[in-house]
Amino acid sequence: MTSVIFMGTPEFSVPVLEGLIENNYEIKAVVTQPDKKVGRKQKITKSPAKIAAEKHNLPVYQPAKLSGSEEMQKLIDMHADLIVTAAYGQFLPTKFLNSVKIAAVNVHGSLLPKYRGGAPIQYSLINGDKETGITIMEMVKKMDAGDIYAQEAIKIEPDDNAGTLFAKLAIVGRDLLLKTLPSIIAGTVKKTPQDPEKVVFSLNITKEQERITVDMTATEANNMIRALNPDPGAYMMVEGKRFKVWKAEVADETTDLKPGSVVANKKRFAISFANGTVLNLLEVQPSGKKRMNIKNFLNGQGSKFIPGEEIVDK
Repeated sequence: MTSVIFMGTPEFSVPVLEGLIENNYEIKAVVTQPDKKVGRKQKITKSPAKIAAEKHNLPVYQPAKLSGSEEMQKLIDMHADLIVTAAYGQFLPTKFLNSVKIAAVNVHGSLLPKYRGGAPIQYSLINGDKETGITIMEMVKKMDAGDIYAQEAIKIEPDDNAGTLFAKLAIVGRDLLLKTLPSIIAGTVKKTPQDPEKVVFSLNITKEQERITVDMTATEANNMIRALNPDPGAYMMVEGKRFKVWKAEVADETTDLKPGSVVANKKRFAISFANGTVLNLLEVQPSGKKRMNIKNFLNGQGSKFIPGEEIVDK
């Protein structure tokens, strides 16, 4: 039985872990990020990977920083055959990567070398890409720079957001990993170096990037909304307050109104953006309120807005 140290944190990692278990890989340990405080009540919350590990009674390690930690030495001393990572969220020291008998393998949510870094799925949506995929790659110290073992592409649908794309790619990643691991273990896999001329980075989304501004086109704004759903959510500043937009669609029309103006507020709620483009808001969350569909918004707070009125702060 091939032994594995598995490293992952979000929901994306769970199908990969479950697939390894179901296919009789010996999981010596699951390494995930520390529990964190979530929401207004700051409730201590376990990562999805930890929840899955506990369901299978697997040992869990949660170092705040892996490098130099007691946990890392314990993991090294396990002498596992493989390290398998899927959105773990920390750099892995070379000493640790070199401690396994066969290889350290990463399940990455893009078609490398495009979108190295922590937010590949979000950036594929932000940039309006038509496809994305999974790369099974050899781990090296440099971020997402290892040789490629295998890749598989999928189409990005117009209604995909980060949540749906993460779910799809988790399944693709699980299946491609399980298909590729036997040849990695046997030493027969063909590795392909990444082309350094084609490297694109996708660093973690910053707080500043969560804001939609009216100098964006409607398409750019909609791509950002899709990329930040379900977490953390994109927002506009409306009359000085945060106004989250969870779902929208680009309208077929154009307008002469200044960007940030109300185009319609009866059966639909539409806002003007750059170059005369128009965005229909479908699901919103005004400051201090719960998420709501646009019908409920227009029946309440939204009824006060007048077509032609500039409401989005620049």
